[in-house]
This record gives sequence, C-alpha cells and structure tokens, in this order.
Amino acid sequence: MALIRSSGILLHPTSLPGPDGIGDLGPEAYRWIDFIAQADCSLWQVLPLGPTGYGDSPYQCFSAFAGNPNLISPALLIEDGLLTLKDLEDRPIFNDEKIDFGRTIEWKKTILARAYRHFKNSTNSLLISSFQAFSAQQSFWLDDYSLFMAIKESQGGVSWSNWPEALRMHDEDQLKKFLKSNFEYIESQKFYQFLFFKQWSALHQYANGHDIKIVGDIPIFVSFDSSDTWANPDLFYLDEERRPTVVAGVPPDYFSPTGQLWGNPLYRWDAHAKTHYKWWISRIKSTLEQVDIVRLDHFRGFAGYWEVQADKPTAEEGKWVKGPGEIFFDVIKNELGDLPIIAEDLGEITRDVVALREKYNLPGMKIMQFGFDTPINPFLPHNYPVNCVAYTGSHDNDTVRGWYETAPDVEKDLCRRYLACSGENISWDMIRSVWGSVAAYAIAPMQDFLSLGNAARMNYPGKLGGNWEWRMPASAINAGLIAGIRELNFLFSRQAHATEKLKEKLDLY
Repeated sequence: MALIRSSGILLHPTSLPGPDGIGDLGPEAYRWIDFIAQADCSLWQVLPLGPTGYGDSPYQCFSAFAGNPNLISPALLIEDGLLTLKDLEDRPIFNDEKIDFGRTIEWKKTILARAYRHFKNSTNSLLISSFQAFSAQQSFWLDDYSLFMAIKESQGGVSWSNWPEALRMHDEDQLKKFLKSNFEYIESQKFYQFLFFKQWSALHQYANGHDIKIVGDIPIFVSFDSSDTWANPDLFYLDEERRPTVVAGVPPDYFSPTGQLWGNPLYRWDAHAKTHYKWWISRIKSTLEQVDIVRLDHFRGFAGYWEVQADKPTAEEGKWVKGPGEIFFDVIKNELGDLPIIAEDLGEITRDVVALREKYNLPGMKIMQFGFDTPINPFLPHNYPVNCVAYTGSHDNDTVRGWYETAPDVEKDLCRRYLACSGENISWDMIRSVWGSVAAYAIAPMQDFLSLGNAARMNYPGKLGGNWEWRMPASAINAGLIAGIRELNFLFSRQAHATEKLKEKLDLY
C-alpha cells in the first residue's frame, strides 16, 4: 500500500461526548469529522467497531462482522421517526467523563427496543424494504449472529460453552424450534444491525466527502464467546464438546514475567486453506466496506503465534507455531487486490515477520514512547522509514503525559534531551517530533492533543475492569486546538492538498 504523507487522530467513537452515556454515531460524530477537516488532518483511526462482550473490550466481540448497537444514535433515530422525544424522557443522568457500561448498556437496550416497536408499527415502505434488503445481503453472517444473540439472551447471557447441549452442538431440530418461538427477538437483533450500518455508512460517506479516510482495526483472533466460533467450530481448535484445546497469548517478556494469556481460540489454518480462506476473505472484505484502511492487529501471528494449552493458568508454558504466512496474503491479494493494510508489528518481532511485511509492502507501526532507552532505538523518529505509521502512543499505552510522569529518570532525561524541551509541554513536544518525521502517516490519540494524564488512559493490557471508559469533554474541540494542529500540518507538509506539491518539489532533487 502506497501511503500519501498525511496525519490523523486516534479516537474511538465510544469516547465522543453526548447525552446517552457513551459516544455514538450522531451529531457529535459529525462535529468530530468537521473538526478533523478543519485541522487539516485526513485520517481518523478507530478501534474495532463490533459488539463488545465481557470486559467491554472492542477486541473481544460477539462477532467479527457485526456492529456495536451501543453506538447507534438516538438523535438520528428520532430523525428517522423510530423514536420520539417522549421515548427519551426517562433518560438517566450519565457521567460525562467516563462510561458506566452497565447502566449505559441497559439504557441503550431500552431505547433500541422502543425503536424496534416503532418499526413494527411503521408504514414507511422505504425503511421496511431497506431493512429487508440489508438482511438478505448480509445473511452470510447476520443469520448466525442474530440467532446466537437470541440464544445467549435466553440463557441469561452466559457463554455458549454453557448452553444446553442441543443448542451448543447445533442440533438442527432444536434450532428450528428456537427460531420459530423467538422470531421477534431474532429479527430485532437484525434490525439493530441494520440501524448501526445505516448510521455508520452515512458517517463514513460524510468523512470521505471531507477527504478524510477512516482507519479501522481487525484483531487477528476472535473471541471464543462469539457467533464466529459457535457457527464455525471446524475452523478452530475445539474438542468434541466444542471447548478450546489451545488458546492464544504472548510469551513472558520484560513487562510481563508470566506472559499474556489472551484465551482466544486458535485457528485451524489447514481448515481455512481448504475453503480458500473464505471466512477471512469475507471478514476483510466486510471491514473494508466500513473503513478505508485496516490496521491488522498482532500481524506477527500470521508468521508465527504463541500457542498455549487451554488448561494452563498462564502463558509461560507455550510454543511458537508457524502461521499461514505468504499463502494467506497471496490469496487475500488475489481476491481483494491492493491491500490497504497497516501491519501492527509491535512486540517480539523476528526476521520472518519483517520479511512477510516487506514482501507485501505493508507499513509497520512506530510508537515513540518506546524509544527512550538509547538513541539507536528504532522507535525514535530519526530512525523511521518512510513506509510506516508513527504514533506518540496507542490505545494500549499510557498517554504521553501519563508515561512521562511515571517513566524512569534515565528515560525522562533522554526524552528531554531528544526533544530539546523542559518536559513542561511534553505531549505537544512529542507530537511535533512525530509530525516532523519522515513517516508517511503521523497519528496521535486525542488524549495527547489535550495533554491529558494517566486518568485518560484507554486500556491497560492484561488488566480486568476500568478499561475503555474515557470520554472526551464536549468543550475539548475549540478554535485554539484546531489552529495548533493545523499549524503542525502546515509546517510539516501533512496537509493532504499540499502533498502533491511537496512531491513535485522533492522530485527536482
């Protein structure tokens, strides 16, 4: 993928302001797009957009294809005649700074159920036919997902491994009976997906209309408690009772002496190969209909991944297993053409990972926060290649300010010397350095543009609870911030409209 020198901001839609406890795809999302455009940025990076499960992580979703119903905007549902102002009169008062997932999810379920009831009484033929067309076009994943969610609800929300045997093992007669007796609930799940994709598609088009590309995210692994594993058990390492035999993780390192035990089921890559990687092709194609560029999470897993027996308590005892490698990417490229993929190549990287990334000319990632042990560190800007995406930090890192306030003195000293700064305005000093690098894409989390500390951190890998909660204040976007980002984009030629002129001038030399 050839990158055009530009810049962007990382912010998940859940972090947007709004009155319903969580960011959504309504008016504040459009205001956000306007802000990015006014600041002369041309990239908006988001996290996975799927329906989150236990722990509220966008990297552990109930489906690799579905959208998160919690992102559906009530304001837009009112515009569509699917809600009335009266439907929102009992809206709870939510915290503007943090997402209370428990209360928020219950509220969203309530208003979505009201929208579905309005739809069932609707005579809007265009809306009805649009829903029917969506259901037919997306049936390859939507039928399994809606049935999965309906069964899960009927079982009190427990993992499908704890469902009655007939439902867990896909007994056709029992599934038909369930379908017949739960038609309304199953249809409501399809309807919520219709609403999500209707709203997301409109927002995506609005972004593209403002010359903004959306960078999405595909986690390499899927959650065990998902419609994907339940409906496609032959594609994963599951035993006769359809429970994982081996799971994903990463081995011990300096930061984690016992490694990280993710627990995701591992793919039977031989089974995927026999289907010509049909499931993966559908997954990537579906994602690229939602976004313009994909960050492929844990890219190194396609070269080799850490396999842990499912009964082990930590990731210490595991082994490296060869991934699908070039065969996989050859098939994907043959089916989909150019690969607009960013390879998340962080962590323990070996030569085979680098070779795989370079063969397909995929840009890797550089996180500047990782660079301050020595000047020869590849994460410092003077060591970047052009074909990479440079960040101050990601959703898994502390904010720049939070990192600086807790970093070892030796790292802080090198950081101040490298940036020629006092540390007083460390977030913007680091942003400026990333923007000034040769990296084709420069991206920073919104928290860093706001110079926020540790309290605004999005995620602590390996920590249960307290993650994914941060929300941007409604007052964060202002003329001063816009002017500051626009100035950086001007000074370092990251304005999309200036890129061709820059290229013409550089070609002369």
